[in-house]
Amino acid sequence: QVQLVESGGGSVQAGGSLRLSCATSGYWGATYCMGWFRQAPGKEREGVAATGSGYWSTYYADSVKGRFTISQDNAKRTLYLQMNNLKPEDTAMYYCAAKPWQNCVSSSWGSGYTYWGQGTQVTVSS
Repeated sequence: QVQLVESGGGSVQAGGSLRLSCATSGYWGATYCMGWFRQAPGKEREGVAATGSGYWSTYYADSVKGRFTISQDNAKRTLYLQMNNLKPEDTAMYYCAAKPWQNCVSSSWGSGYTYWGQGTQVTVSS
């Protein structure tokens, strides 16, 4: 059974940094795509970043390019999201998600995920 558990959220001032972690368990084979999503109150969930078994396949939402970095540690089976220069508009619940047996591709990295974590709250004050 696949499980995703996020951690690392918190409250910071604008310009600050946070690193989110997503610990994974369960088996899903050598091919996969994993992503970070966020949802602010009253807004739709949006994809933030994704990466997968193909290390060249890394994607970011335009709103976070240059500020956020997604990475993974296969030995620890953990996905990370380093968030720098945070802005108040980054305030949201952040979710980790996975879609096994699929590569991350540019046309679909923001959709089609099978497994989701419970979320971790990020609050950025001005």
